[in-house]
Amino acid sequence: MLTNTENSNNQELVGFIWSIADKLRGPYRPPQYRRVMLPLIVLRRLDSVLEPTKQAVLESKAKFEAMGLEGDAFEKAIAKVAIGGDRQQPLYNLSEFTFQKLLYDPDGIASNLRAYINGFSPRARDIFEKFDFDSEIQKLDESNRLYLVIKEFCKPDIDLSPTRLSNLQMGYLFEELVRKFNEQANEEAGDHFTPREVIRLMVNLVFCDEQDIFKQGIYRTVYDPTAGTGGMLSVAEEYIKKQNPEANLGLFGQEYNPESYAICCSDLLIKDEPIDNIIYGDTLGIKNAKSNSNNFLPRDGHPDKHFHYMFANPPFGVEWKPEEDFIKDEYDNLGFKGRFGAGLPRINDGSLLFLQHMISKMHASPEVGGDGSRIAIVFNGSPLFTGDAGSGESNIRRWIIENDWLDAVVALPDQMFYNTGIFTYIWLVTNKKAAHRQGKVQLIDGTRHFQKMKKSLGNKRNELSPEHIAELVRLYKDFEQNGVSEVESDGQTHKRVCSKIFDNREFGFLKMTVERPLKLNFQASEERLARLSEQKAFQDLATSKKRKDAKVQQLEIEMGESLQNQILDALRCLDENKLYMSRAEFMRDLDRVLKNAGLKLKDPVIKAILAALGEADPEAEICRDKKGNAEPDSNLRDTEIVPLPDDITLPIPLGYDKDASVEELIKLVKEHCQAYLEAEVLPHVPDAWIDFSKTKVGYEIPLNRHFYVYQPPRPLDEIENDIKSLEADIMAMLGEVV
Repeated sequence: MLTNTENSNNQELVGFIWSIADKLRGPYRPPQYRRVMLPLIVLRRLDSVLEPTKQAVLESKAKFEAMGLEGDAFEKAIAKVAIGGDRQQPLYNLSEFTFQKLLYDPDGIASNLRAYINGFSPRARDIFEKFDFDSEIQKLDESNRLYLVIKEFCKPDIDLSPTRLSNLQMGYLFEELVRKFNEQANEEAGDHFTPREVIRLMVNLVFCDEQDIFKQGIYRTVYDPTAGTGGMLSVAEEYIKKQNPEANLGLFGQEYNPESYAICCSDLLIKDEPIDNIIYGDTLGIKNAKSNSNNFLPRDGHPDKHFHYMFANPPFGVEWKPEEDFIKDEYDNLGFKGRFGAGLPRINDGSLLFLQHMISKMHASPEVGGDGSRIAIVFNGSPLFTGDAGSGESNIRRWIIENDWLDAVVALPDQMFYNTGIFTYIWLVTNKKAAHRQGKVQLIDGTRHFQKMKKSLGNKRNELSPEHIAELVRLYKDFEQNGVSEVESDGQTHKRVCSKIFDNREFGFLKMTVERPLKLNFQASEERLARLSEQKAFQDLATSKKRKDAKVQQLEIEMGESLQNQILDALRCLDENKLYMSRAEFMRDLDRVLKNAGLKLKDPVIKAILAALGEADPEAEICRDKKGNAEPDSNLRDTEIVPLPDDITLPIPLGYDKDASVEELIKLVKEHCQAYLEAEVLPHVPDAWIDFSKTKVGYEIPLNRHFYVYQPPRPLDEIENDIKSLEADIMAMLGEVV
């Protein structure tokens, strides 16, 4: 976290940079400022890093070329001169230019700037290709803005050198500028970065009980499949290196937004972190993607890799239509051998796809000799409960919980993110639970652990202080049922239950279908006969599929109309005043009049007659099938949500596809469901029964319900007094007007 002085310096820099951006007005609209400003900030930062050794680099270049050095040997040698020390990631600039020298030739500044950029080491050049900055250079030059903007960046006020601005400060600077630029464009800033204090909480939760990561000589990997500008990777690294400066870390990620990817890579490059581990591409995958000259990878960039620690903030409520074909192919063809075996969520929110992807990259659990993995991911409320029993979302939750991977869910305050004011939730997922956590899930209510910001940033009005983070981590570590925390409300501090522990089974439920018998009366009245013309099977009698021969078509229609009239005439032979209370009796008379009329009708037409002449009647006899079983009335069909039996063993014997057999499940829950029916349903509708073949299993995490605290309404006399007081105030104001 930044000190007050560092934060003040950052705000000054943001102000200076924003004032430069305003000079682009005219050829650029405010939403387009980012196209110029973000790459120039990266370029100025790299220039500030390399400027002190510029002359030494140029002299060494000539020397190394004379020695015949080339390829990797040349890169390592020149990078050592440019940055100093034993640098692993080459960073240098071989052109004769610096930002300051670009000003010496105003007329040639565009070509000189291109030469300057092309003089960088290959990975640095790739960053500017992702920014697509070359196209902006021409536009800036033609509008006479290029020299002006470069000159502004050379002023002492814009000091982006490492001596003035640490890598951490640089990260915060990017965060604030990206937010401001996205605010101008009215875009989703949350697609690019997560507030640092939220990341810090995630990191603290993941590492609070970890020991291996802080041991000497142990290599551990950190991964973010939605890396954005690299904030989660940076904060995770910062946390680990603070406690173990010699930690051997590998940072991995993937990002599909070229601008965010460029910012992330520039930060890593300056810190001498491997950029090759950050992939530019779509993590979920795109089928038949068009070739991209920017080396865009339309699939998982780290196939077959596994990671020890994973963090992500996937976009909230964003549909996965572009990836649909790729994902469905993987789901259909690979099942659990791929990433999405448990199921697919609705097309309008792909959040749970990212979690499944991350779970597929967990190391084997310690129980089978592996290292295990820990995951922290930020969701909105949808993944907690969206989706009916048996749906993709519910099955994904069932798969995670029944495999005992869900460790905890932490509810965050609202108004924490820059682009949305909604409540968000951190899911902690792991296959290396401590013994006392196995078979359990902890829910933590952190919605009241925040402080108001002095100045709002977009929709972000609340923030987590270090004390709030420490308290939420304490609640997690204590793992206490009904764990209490002090929270502020209405200016007062009081104690509140903020931690609850549940068995995995408690999140599951059975959705059983309750049927009631079909009871119909029948009558051949003119009113009901008129309904027959509305039945599709009856209408189809007077249609023709002959499209080419008009005469044959007309003949078929006329024959159909004749048959319709014969059916109606036969039905009028029934007593129109007789009300049949038995379908069986009505069918006997119906068969008789149709036989007398010489009509032999197909089943769809018979069903149409029954539908038109029949009406529901609770006093009528039960309609039964050929085996004598009562037929269900679909209009009276209902469902009941029944908790899983206390003694059931997880995982339950039920597949995840929509046609999975429930036979084995029913053996375990039949008595439990029947007991529920007898206690809760039959006292109200004694003729009901359960159709066990339609039974489904669902899982949801109703976190808010578990922490709900009833607040009694204010006394009526108190409300009445307030109303009278308001009325008096209104009358007084009206009196002043009169």
